[in-house]
Amino acid sequence: MLKKGTINKLFAFGVAGLMLVACKQEENHRGWQYMPDMYDGPALEAYSPTDLFSDSTSARKPVEGTIPRGFMSYEHYSADAAGYDSAKANMNLPAGFVADEQSMAEAKELYTIFCAHCHGDKGDGQGVLVKNEKFLGVPNYADRDINYGSIFHVITYGKGVMGSHASQVTPEERWKLALYVMELKEAMAAPAKEEAPAEEDATTAVAEEESSES
Repeated sequence: MLKKGTINKLFAFGVAGLMLVACKQEENHRGWQYMPDMYDGPALEAYSPTDLFSDSTSARKPVEGTIPRGFMSYEHYSADAAGYDSAKANMNLPAGFVADEQSMAEAKELYTIFCAHCHGDKGDGQGVLVKNEKFLGVPNYADRDINYGSIFHVITYGKGVMGSHASQVTPEERWKLALYVMELKEAMAAPAKEEAPAEEDATTAVAEEESSES
């Protein structure tokens, strides 16, 4: 019968032997793995082919009817001209949407990131890409018949050479952008309104002078 000390020594030698066997000199060899799935996960690389599914595509579509957290349905307004006209006629700022100082500061930051390079800091259509002739024909907000609904629709679906920004800004951020765009439009329209009476007065004075001379 083996003594307890002998058993302990045999056990120690056995463990040491296993450790030596598990350690190989190959650079990329991990040795013997107790639980291989802890090292080599079963997850597939995105878009890599696989025989697990009939279409051989590893990137699966969401389950039908699945919507992301915070999703706002926009199905009532299509991406075509009819949807644009409908959004322009029927959409407005959501009830309770607050245009406070913080919201407008965030709106300005969003505009600077996503819009100013084409539309310009003032909304005059003279962004850096326009000045460098990368894009042409970007409209001046003051010359456009736009409102909150039409702006939201264009940000969501795009229009003309402008693509959709729906994947870049949330619905709440789109409303903030709509607020800021309308603020720029009103700021550019104000000087034009102030100049109009002065021009009318000058025209009237010339007419009166010509009338008195005759």
